[in-house]
Amino acid sequence: MSIDHPAVGTTCERIRAERLRAHRPLSSARGLHHFALISSDIEATISFYQDLLEFPLTKILDNPGRRGSHHFFFDVGNGNLLAFFDFPDLDLGPYREVTGGLHHLAVSVDPSTWERLLSKLEAAGVPHRIENGASIHFRDPDGTRLELLADPLGEMYGAHLL
Repeated sequence: MSIDHPAVGTTCERIRAERLRAHRPLSSARGLHHFALISSDIEATISFYQDLLEFPLTKILDNPGRRGSHHFFFDVGNGNLLAFFDFPDLDLGPYREVTGGLHHLAVSVDPSTWERLLSKLEAAGVPHRIENGASIHFRDPDGTRLELLADPLGEMYGAHLL
C-alpha cells in the first residue's frame, strides 16, 4: 500500500487548524487513575518494574470475577499508577500492535534518574534505543513498548504539550 505523505500532512494541518483551541477549557478529568496492561508472569513483571525501573509495587488484589487472577499496581509518580492483570487461565499470545491498542507508554523521570535507569537497562542487557538524548525506548518482558523521558511532565523535546 502506497501512502500519499503530502495528503496525510495536509489532513493533519487541517485538523490542527480546526481542532486545536486557542483557549483550551479545563479537562473534565482529575488525572490518570491507572493504566492497566496484561502480564504473563507476575514475578517477571514485578522484577522488571519494581527492581529494574524502580516503580514501587503498591498493592496486589484478587481480580473479582476471575478466580486465580490478580490486579497489581506500581507507583509511577505524581499519584499515577501502572496496573497489570494476570490471566493464568487464558492462552494469551504475544504482544501485538493493533488499531486502538497500545503503541507505547511514556513515563517522565528526572535527568539523573534517566541516566541511572539507562545504566541499569544496559547492565541487564535490555535492548533499547535513545532518541533526542532525552528518550529511552525499550520493551518489558511481555513486549510492551515503554519510553523513559527525561523531559518534565507536560513537555516533550522542548515543546510544551499543556
